[in-house]
Amino acid sequence: MATEERTHVSNGEADREAQEDEKMEQFFALLRNFREARNKRKHELRQRDDEEEMCKKNKTSKSGDDERSSWVPKFEWEDFTAEIEFGRPLIVFPTPYNKKDDKKKQEEDDGLDLNLTLSSASV
Repeated sequence: MATEERTHVSNGEADREAQEDEKMEQFFALLRNFREARNKRKHELRQRDDEEEMCKKNKTSKSGDDERSSWVPKFEWEDFTAEIEFGRPLIVFPTPYNKKDDKKKQEEDDGLDLNLTLSSASV
């Protein structure tokens, strides 16, 4: 009877191991399929890019120019000396309101002097 239980237990373990092995094989098969699909997509994209480059080279060699703009800016001295007229008046910002008294009040309120000075202080 004890031998029957041992064989039954060992058969159960063998079944579990076989199931685990099968699951591992499926997992690695999925990984291989994923890698193959990724590599195939990379290859397709490279081919498409190569074809586009070939088309661009063929177009540029036929047209004779290197995709340069046909318009070249040309400036005259009058462009810089002419007076500019604006549609509406310019915005003039007021000067900042700074008083020394206000700075002293801030230093007293904060209690910290954060100004950096180079002085010979005795340590």
